[in-house]
Amino acid sequence: MQRRTGTGFTLVEVLVAMVIMALMALISWRGLDAMLRTQSGLQQRADGLSALQAGLAQWQVDLGRIASAPGMPGWDWDGKVLRLTREDAQPEEGLRVVAWSWRADAARPGGGDWLRWQSTLLRTQGQWQQAWQEARSWSQTPTAALRSAEIAVHPLAGWQLFVHRGGSWTNPLSSDAVNTPATSSGAVRLPDAVRLVLDLPGTGGLSGRLTLDWVRPTLSGSLSGGGA
Repeated sequence: MQRRTGTGFTLVEVLVAMVIMALMALISWRGLDAMLRTQSGLQQRADGLSALQAGLAQWQVDLGRIASAPGMPGWDWDGKVLRLTREDAQPEEGLRVVAWSWRADAARPGGGDWLRWQSTLLRTQGQWQQAWQEARSWSQTPTAALRSAEIAVHPLAGWQLFVHRGGSWTNPLSSDAVNTPATSSGAVRLPDAVRLVLDLPGTGGLSGRLTLDWVRPTLSGSLSGGGA
């Protein structure tokens, strides 16, 4: 038998090696793709969680800085938008009107966005009255100018508000909540606590119902009554 003395590879050996290398490349690519997808999903979840946490923190700051005076209510909820009169971060600078609402948008996850609107600094009652009306207009028929002052906090499927007055939680539009007597100075009496309920859309790993209670800092004693 004649022995092969050449040092090269046969065509079959080259083809087998190429097939093995192709399979290894395919397996490696699939593993890398899975890792990139996982990393992207984790980053999306982290970004969504960070945005939601920032929004909830701002919500509590706004409630904690409510300023109420005769002719300038600190709180108004009409079932669609919550309007607040609040002190600026530097109280001596003036007041601001802020508004929170949910706007339906079929193109967004869950069908809409949780939004926050803020006025410029206000130093006169006339400026406050204009900003107060603009906040309502923004929630109903927003113009481009009004929308320039809004921030989309987080996608939501919906939201609800409840207030704690008279020892129990109730809908802010109920007669007990709406007809709460004013303070001795004539200002609108603020609720003892506010319960925020957000329906998260399930995108970015954030799903389900989130409930956050805010309690008025000057409230003495503890809240009573069951959940809303």
